[in-house]
Amino acid sequence: MVFGILLIALVLVPFPSQAQGLANLSQADRADISRIEAYLNRIRTLKARFLQVSSDGEYSEGDLYFSKPGKMRLEYDDPKPVVIVSDGVNLVYFDKELEQVSYFDLESTQASILLRENISFSTGGLIVTQFEKGPGVLRLTVIKGNDPLEGNLTLIFSDKPLGLKKWTVTDAQGIVTNVSLLGPRFGLPLSPKLFHIEPPNEVLKVQ
Repeated sequence: MVFGILLIALVLVPFPSQAQGLANLSQADRADISRIEAYLNRIRTLKARFLQVSSDGEYSEGDLYFSKPGKMRLEYDDPKPVVIVSDGVNLVYFDKELEQVSYFDLESTQASILLRENISFSTGGLIVTQFEKGPGVLRLTVIKGNDPLEGNLTLIFSDKPLGLKKWTVTDAQGIVTNVSLLGPRFGLPLSPKLFHIEPPNEVLKVQ
């Protein structure tokens, strides 16, 4: 489903026995992961266009807004009349065409990982299952320790300088959703109205 973007990684859903954790990584890898952690924690707001491609054949584009902690808005371009909003506690999926609204607990989604006030890969219930380095690229896959079968999240960065470029989510059904950021801008002031959840006939009236 569409909100799989952030529910909302790479290859198959990992099991606890596959989890590397930081203790099983090299000192150099742990240093790189510490850099990633510090980088993510410096990000307070994010605005970008996004391109989403899923293994079930879905393709879409739209606008994305993050404001930590916990706030997010995704607006999909036509012909997909969908908006997803998180106010820090609840995540709302709104289909404008069908005028249908679904509510979810933000903490039950993979989105909560990126939206945490402070992201830690050694504490806070996140387990590193895979870390890969390539020429100019770092890939970090994590799961939630309290629900490892829920799915996983892979964050993909350019290196030198470090920058978030993409993430991949694999949900519990094995559907893989790739989200690429286009022209991301960090640290911009964002209107609180973007993340305010209203009744269905008002939720999209954000200027």
